[in-house]
Amino acid sequence: MNLPSATKRGFPAAPSAAIWLALLLSACQHNEPDFYTGSVSADYRVNHPIRLVDGQRSLQILVGSGRAGLTATQRAQVASLGGDWRHEGTGYVVIETPSGAANSVAAKQTVREIRSLLNFAGVPPQATIMRGYQQPYGEDLGAIRVTYTKIQAVAGPCGQWPDNTGPGIVGQERYPLRESENVPYWNFGCATQKNLATAVANPEDLVQPRPESPAYASRRQTVMEKYRQGQDTSTTYTANTGAKVSNVGQ
Repeated sequence: MNLPSATKRGFPAAPSAAIWLALLLSACQHNEPDFYTGSVSADYRVNHPIRLVDGQRSLQILVGSGRAGLTATQRAQVASLGGDWRHEGTGYVVIETPSGAANSVAAKQTVREIRSLLNFAGVPPQATIMRGYQQPYGEDLGAIRVTYTKIQAVAGPCGQWPDNTGPGIVGQERYPLRESENVPYWNFGCATQKNLATAVANPEDLVQPRPESPAYASRRQTVMEKYRQGQDTSTTYTANTGAKVSNVGQ
């Protein structure tokens, strides 16, 4: 009986073909990770969230070396900062004076007026901290720094482009290409989020809404009384149709 050469050596022929087929199929496989469109967030609020962090409100006041005291504009700025601290401040008001500068003596004398204005604006004396800093150049004027900590909304940074917005170089990017997945580019919505964080007056409004103001009781009573009597509830406005621009100042 004539047997195949593989059978004569003790190895079956069919399993050998199966092994070669398995090796051929394994050579066609790749180990690159799979990317799915759903795994990439297309929401700009997730990619560029608005965060609430500790920020600073700062005011720098310059005085000359020959005369201490604040100008009218500087007094208004200090009073405004003190009023803002009452609404948005979350820490102490720190007053830093220059040391070794040409106006160090005048700056220390001006601090008394600054603290008096802050106290008048509603900042208690125990809420202020005095510090000094070294001026690197003694002949230059040093500024009096008045700062406090507040809650600040920030977003970004913007301008990052980790992926191409157009077709890239084949073979040097992952597959499938991000531009073929029909999702917004990475920087989409970042500028809008950053502008919103900068423009919002109270960062807490981004977390929870403000309570509604009370109703205008007197106007509501007037409308209800007119409605009860069957009268027109709309408001009548009178306008002077005979007014002329040429009559202004007469």
